[in-house]
Amino acid sequence: MIRKTYRIISENGLHARPATVLVNSAVKFKSDAFIIHNGKKVDLKSIMGVMSLGIYCGDTVTFEIDGEDEVECMKKINEMMFTLKMGKEI
Repeated sequence: MIRKTYRIISENGLHARPATVLVNSAVKFKSDAFIIHNGKKVDLKSIMGVMSLGIYCGDTVTFEIDGEDEVECMKKINEMMFTLKMGKEI
């Protein structure tokens, strides 16, 4: 299992467009992928789950990936967080 935590730096938080990009990235992998925010853990492959978290600028989120392609999946999530200018790893 791999876990990484990020502080959200986008003024708009994790809104619909970047959330969709993250979900679409995660669904390409076999590993289980979760996002954790304020003690709530949801499936990163579910847009409704991700949007239900209400993630704002300054919040922290943790990605938890577990499975046979967890390293590749986490690399893709990290790449998307950087590309979208959504967060910085802490």
